[in-house]
Amino acid sequence: MAPLISEKDLPDYHGKVVLLTGGNSGIGYATIQILARHGAKVYMATRNESRANEAIQKIESEGIGAGSVEWLQLDLSDPRSAARAVQTFLVKEQRLDLLINNAAVGAGPFKLTSDGLLDIMVTNHISHVILTTGLLPLLKQTAAEPRSDVRIIALSSAAHSFVDPSSFATRESLNKDYGNSLKGALNTYGYTKLACMLYFKALQKRFDADGTRITCVSVHPGAIRTPGGESVFAGTPVVGLLFAKVIMPMMFGSWKDGALPVLYAAAGPREKFKDAAYVTPKGVEAPSKAAVDARLSEEVYETTERVVKELNL
Repeated sequence: MAPLISEKDLPDYHGKVVLLTGGNSGIGYATIQILARHGAKVYMATRNESRANEAIQKIESEGIGAGSVEWLQLDLSDPRSAARAVQTFLVKEQRLDLLINNAAVGAGPFKLTSDGLLDIMVTNHISHVILTTGLLPLLKQTAAEPRSDVRIIALSSAAHSFVDPSSFATRESLNKDYGNSLKGALNTYGYTKLACMLYFKALQKRFDADGTRITCVSVHPGAIRTPGGESVFAGTPVVGLLFAKVIMPMMFGSWKDGALPVLYAAAGPREKFKDAAYVTPKGVEAPSKAAVDARLSEEVYETTERVVKELNL
């Protein structure tokens, strides 16, 4: 299957600013590397400064041309860190052209945080919402400029289709945990990714209603061998460990393979990405029935906004 986009198809990103969560390895690393090679100033928003600096040095040693990569401190397991990252970024930059919510966790067992929220939902969804909404004024300011093309990309997963919830109307609904088995962990991970998709569908609806020229896209990058993916399977005795160490290296794609659908969402024709489109390695495809449910979308949006407000950040 031919890739959706190649590096040579990407536009010139000189003068553009990108923020990507995670990125010291995996799909995020490859995405940062390619965008920087096309002139972008990219922020690698991660928790661990030393690991980030090691990754940035490696990216630079492999060549990034006129682009640049900087570290931004962000611990997605802590909503307050997400709020602080917003303030730090707003001091540093006067524009934001591309926000890529890339980072995620998947390995259980999961637990409630001190805020009474499931840790995987905080990392994969709630903290990303705090980051995104905090940066919305800057994103909108950039979008108002002539010839701008501002996008918010949320890394998703085919696992979003593993679950079919009936409601997201309560705080407790965000804490759904499907158990500690491999299937349970994958379902809980998929549940958080479904919440992300539904939230950005609701956000896109609001952008369209008020004429804001920002495009939201959810991306399933395909079956990619990443450290995070390996950790999910390796945490399950025997079968999961065998899959992580034997099957994944043979059958799963490279980090760059996973970055290409993300880059397509970042640079492909905007008219293809209506209503918070779902992109896979095959192109724009229909997600699960739950992912396009208007009621669930509004419930996720309203519940998440309410929970964030209750955090009193």
